[in-house]
Amino acid sequence: MTKWFDISQPLTNDMAHWPEDTPFSFSLTYTKEQTGSVNIGQMTTSLHTGTHIDAPFHYDSNGKTVDQLDLGHYIGKAFVADVSHTEKITAEVLQRFNWDNVARILLRTALPNNPKYFPKQMPFLDPNLAPFLKERGVTLLGVDMPSVDPPDSKTLDTHHALYKHEIHILENLMLDHVNEGFYELIALPLAIKGADGSPVRAVLRSISKGGILNE
Repeated sequence: MTKWFDISQPLTNDMAHWPEDTPFSFSLTYTKEQTGSVNIGQMTTSLHTGTHIDAPFHYDSNGKTVDQLDLGHYIGKAFVADVSHTEKITAEVLQRFNWDNVARILLRTALPNNPKYFPKQMPFLDPNLAPFLKERGVTLLGVDMPSVDPPDSKTLDTHHALYKHEIHILENLMLDHVNEGFYELIALPLAIKGADGSPVRAVLRSISKGGILNE
């Protein structure tokens, strides 16, 4: 049986969240002892907590919502690029990688994977990455950070640059244990009507010797 590797953050009551946003909370509404048959749980969360996708509606009131997105962007061959050697990720940094005919790029940055800590600073993604990625046929960019823009950004330059070039966004991946290489990715959003984003369960399986995961 093919082994899949989870690269999504576990949803826990003590996980980090965007400052002033809704934290994740799970609890049992009713216990089996109360109902006589089943446990029933409930959760409250921001759609941008943990591993998630951004729908264009998140940063453009006229953009598509989650339920309007093509699911094909979130399933298929992906390339994990290790860019942990730099704090500024530019087109020049990515030029050294060869991912011909791959539409999904996942960046393993210098930011440690720590779901319980919200970083005050993150590696910088140059908005000029967008036209470079578009030229290479990329339609999905994934990062192991809470955002493709700095935490204090109000203009969201990289979000808008990617949007302009029809590149979808996947954030808060767990890639510390992932080697550079080619994988099959599944990171499906929930079908939340009218939503600006969605949690995902992101998983990979290796499809090249260079991409074997450390167990």
